[in-house]
Amino acid sequence: MWKEFKEFAIKGNVIDLAVAFILGAAFTAIVTSLVNDIFMPFLGILIGGIDFSTLAVSVLGVNVTYGNFLQEIVKFFLIAFALFMMVKVLNRLKREKAVEEEPEPELSREEQLLSEIRDLLKERP
Repeated sequence: MWKEFKEFAIKGNVIDLAVAFILGAAFTAIVTSLVNDIFMPFLGILIGGIDFSTLAVSVLGVNVTYGNFLQEIVKFFLIAFALFMMVKVLNRLKREKAVEEEPEPELSREEQLLSEIRDLLKERP
């Protein structure tokens, strides 16, 4: 049983998953900082400094702070937009790199001769 557990725990998929989880947690901190420290202040300037988190209504003596909920919805969409833009840039860079690395296919002898014949025929009046 110990041997089976060791094989399972050391399998590549489990280790890859653990690394992805740790990187995801670290990336979350980056994206949260991007939204809280960069996007939210600009959004505050655009909407005149309104802080949604202070919005509340009293219902039967209970204070319902719906503004905090609205604030979190705005944060969610900003985070989603930031991630979308990051993924879009990374995909573009990945495609450009793939295009740059793609070597020109070598023509066979027949293809070379046919290309030469085509070029000669184009030159004729």
